[in-house]
Amino acid sequence: MKKRLLFLVTLMAGFGYGNAQDLPANPDPGKCYVKCITKDTFKEVTETIQTSPAYTTLEIVPATYKTVEERVLVKEASKKYTYVPAVYETVDVTYMKKEGRNNLSVVPATFGSSSQRFETYPQTSGWEYRILEDCPSVNKDDCVAACFVEYPAQFREVSFTTLATDASTNASPVPEQMATYKKRVVKTPARMEEIEIPAEYTTITKQVVDTPASTRSNTVPAQTSTVTRTVLDQKGGITTWEPVDCELLNPTVLPVFYELGSARLTADSKRVIDETLLPILNDSNVNVEIMSHTDSRGNDSFNQSLSQQRANSVVNYLVSQGISRSRLSSRGFGETRLTNRCSNGVDCSEAQHARNRRTEFRVINN
Repeated sequence: MKKRLLFLVTLMAGFGYGNAQDLPANPDPGKCYVKCITKDTFKEVTETIQTSPAYTTLEIVPATYKTVEERVLVKEASKKYTYVPAVYETVDVTYMKKEGRNNLSVVPATFGSSSQRFETYPQTSGWEYRILEDCPSVNKDDCVAACFVEYPAQFREVSFTTLATDASTNASPVPEQMATYKKRVVKTPARMEEIEIPAEYTTITKQVVDTPASTRSNTVPAQTSTVTRTVLDQKGGITTWEPVDCELLNPTVLPVFYELGSARLTADSKRVIDETLLPILNDSNVNVEIMSHTDSRGNDSFNQSLSQQRANSVVNYLVSQGISRSRLSSRGFGETRLTNRCSNGVDCSEAQHARNRRTEFRVINN
């Protein structure tokens, strides 16, 4: 009776401790609950810094000409009289044969240099002890002098390039070209009988500017460098209770088996993970521990490393499916947890060895 009473008091104390830990209210019978504390999440931020400024280069696009025809008067109309013909004289008529233009030349961008002085070592001072030469005393401490010594700071000049002036153009005028043609004009008109003399025309060709000279600019982009740093994205620390099947708190075998000496996940293995483990992680905030094993064949230390690689391959696959790595942990047990008698030196079939090359999972608290 006394022992039963002691057990009842202990049981009540245990319930009091559970309530002090803020256990879930109104729990479902037969359910187990896992405490989940959200973790800090981080993200990478890439910043771009300019290491060299942008500048402009200019390219000359020459002027283009086109040839045009123009009908010009070369002999004016006049009147002719009987007996006294008209008298003509020839004059030169000036016209613009080729229009003037501007030639452009590029003045390249110019650069300067500058520097900045940085202190590489600070100024220091202190006491130094020196032994005087030709000390007459046998005891050298009698000839020690204390000197307060100062050492100046050390500096370094760092040079860098600056843009002094950007590229531009200079314009130099090219004058137009002139030409003449002959023209006969009436000097003395005819007299008496008046006869009409028609005017005479001819067609001349000349070159005119079709498109004026211009410049085409090319921008040399600035040179940059990127710096990547990790920053806090969301602060964690929120505690929740997730209901899980109690069986999931114990190691549960995933039917994921591996080839001998390999940690590669096959297509069938990925399908098993998608159908069994991935829904548990997507539908809750619980954390999961992945545990992988090998068979007994091979070196023990190699099997330990191989089992860790197998657990890591499952974790990496879950991360590729959108599960946060902070919710997953992996452990390799090598050949220390065989499911059958197939230990070192025991003759077993390939099917028996294959059952030991397995992966298990269980739900754990944060």
